[in-house]
Amino acid sequence: MLCELSPLYQPAEYRVKEVTLPWEAERARRLRRQVFCTEQGIFDGDDADDIDPHARLLVALACVAGMPDQVVGTVRIHEDEPGIWFGSRLAVDAGFRRQSHLGATLIRLAVSTAHDQGCRTFLAHVQSQNVPLFERMHWQALREMHLLGRPHHLMQADLAQYPPCADPASGYVTRASARN
Repeated sequence: MLCELSPLYQPAEYRVKEVTLPWEAERARRLRRQVFCTEQGIFDGDDADDIDPHARLLVALACVAGMPDQVVGTVRIHEDEPGIWFGSRLAVDAGFRRQSHLGATLIRLAVSTAHDQGCRTFLAHVQSQNVPLFERMHWQALREMHLLGRPHHLMQADLAQYPPCADPASGYVTRASARN
């Protein structure tokens, strides 16, 4: 007989890192489709675009007994032109959104990774409901706009708040919040 975890089980630890294994990339793409196609209906069937082939993909992994078990969050970053980087497609699995630190840690690793790579300006088109999170993380709204049928803000990170991360493949380890 197999032992199974309770469906109420929440991991105590998460690892936020750059994708290094094929299963991480595949599950990150699956999570993006779930969030942006199924839940939000922004895209029809797939959210892949011409940025994906040259973007760096970051993931939040739920860990069981210290081992990565599942992708529960993702974001991608890319250099749009020399020194100008963008973050996009930030997504956290619906079952893990109460772990508010996951999105914040993905953002922190995204900006810090780009900062290490010579980023002078880090930007993102942020859905309006997420602007307060970014403002708390030292981002400034530059202008409001409509993208993909939804209100967004073009926002810029304060790079002084994001020390360079030279090893995004190792990334960060974070603990579950007590406010489950």
